[in-house]
Amino acid sequence: VQLVESGGGLVQAGGSLRLSCEATGRMDSINAMGWFRQTPGNRRELVAEVTGGSTNYADSVKGRFIISREDYDKKYVYLQMNGLKPEDTAVYYCNIKYTVIVNVEGARRDLEVWGQGTLVTVSS
Repeated sequence: VQLVESGGGLVQAGGSLRLSCEATGRMDSINAMGWFRQTPGNRRELVAEVTGGSTNYADSVKGRFIISREDYDKKYVYLQMNGLKPEDTAVYYCNIKYTVIVNVEGARRDLEVWGQGTLVTVSS
């Protein structure tokens, strides 16, 4: 499974960006699709995640960011970011947790894949 992200860039504070992530490859079931972010010297942190029909957001982005997914022939996860602040500046990573069936008996393996990251810079 491979993830390709797009949509990062430079924006002024108060502006908007939309990140996209396309997933290709075999996934027998998708357990979660999400976005994380990381700044230099800090741990990667959850921004937003969609699991089944529910969504989870970091407190710092609630009311400003919206995560959505497309799960048909092609798999996409999007992050609409509104009201951007300088503290939102980071590298944003797409993440998918999924399951594959590994043998004829139906044994399953849970896997996780990350995108390459896309830089979002918010100027003040």
